[in-house]
This record gives sequence, structure tokens and C-alpha cells, in this order.
Amino acid sequence: MASEMTDSKAGEEAAGRRPGKRERLTAAAMQLVHQHGVERTTLADIANAADVPVGNVYYYFKTKDDVIAAVIEAHAQQIKTTLAFIDTHHRSPKTRLKAFVREFTAQGEIVAQYGCPLGSLCSELDKRVREPGLPVAELMRLPIEWAEGQFRSLGRPDAPDLAFDLLAAYEGSALLANTMRDPDVLSRAANRIDHWIDTL
Repeated sequence: MASEMTDSKAGEEAAGRRPGKRERLTAAAMQLVHQHGVERTTLADIANAADVPVGNVYYYFKTKDDVIAAVIEAHAQQIKTTLAFIDTHHRSPKTRLKAFVREFTAQGEIVAQYGCPLGSLCSELDKRVREPGLPVAELMRLPIEWAEGQFRSLGRPDAPDLAFDLLAAYEGSALLANTMRDPDVLSRAANRIDHWIDTL
């Protein structure tokens, strides 16, 4: 789903509109958090990557948790946009599910280098000692609920289980691709998942 962010950014540049400071800070935070993790990413790092004076960051985000909340919100919006695009451009539940898999596995090189941006963020925030109070579970709930709807359209009474299995198959493959530094792990997984969808 990283491609949605890239496409959006390219569209803004093509239209001659530079994103606002808050948008640039959020986009920079998304990239840096994915590459370095929450704890190793500082507000100064984000400001420098966004080409925004460090002092200006506090006008938009009072704390680092405010930045992370914006990152989660931006990821959630990207997921919603991607799923809406799939719904619009694919007519059957099976082709939608396959498009969903391809969207998730399209960034194999990036995932192999840094891990899944959603899964790694969820995992890192879960390990925080204090209660983060951040709606990170939404990043998993959105695609699971969407996939469950597709499986229900196929008449599957076990739609909730199948939706969890689908996302688990991707997240597990993403973890292995990152651990092995091998993007082919994801492409092979996508082929297996496509075959599994065909058998339903």
C-alpha cells in the first residue's frame, strides 16, 4: 500500500502543488518510522526529511505520539482509498481479493528491506511499556473486515476465519521476506494465495 502514498505525492507534484507542512511532516514520519522504527525516529529527523524547521513541528504536533497518531491515520486513509479503488475496478469478490493480495505484495523490495509498514508499526507499538493510547489495531482491522465482506459475498460461512488467514498469510510472508532479505518470498506467497482463492 506504499504505492498509494507514492502515487499521491507524484500527483501533487505533477499538479504543481507542494504539500503543506503538516502533510510533509506526516509523509516523512511514515517513511522514517518504517525504515528506522518509532523509537529511533526523532522529531528533528522528521523535520529535516520534510524540509520544515524543527521549531515549526510543535505547531502541528505537540508530542511524538501526536506524530505517530497522524502516521496511523494516514496509513488508515491509504488502506481505505486502496480498498475503495479495488471495489470500483474489480467486479467479482475473487478478483478483488487477488487485487488486494497484489497491492500488498507490490512493494516486495521495500518490505524485504524494512518489513511490512503496517505489521512492523503494530508490533513495535505493542511492545511499548506504557499504554500508547493509539488506534494501531485499526490498521489490521480495516483489511480484515474488508476481506471478510468479500468472502461473505462468495457464500462462505467461515468468512471471518478466511479473512484472518489471508492477512496472516501476507504478514507471515512479509516477516520472512524481511528476515531473509528476499522479496521473492512475497511474490511466491502471492502466487500461492491466488491459487488458494481460486479453490474457494
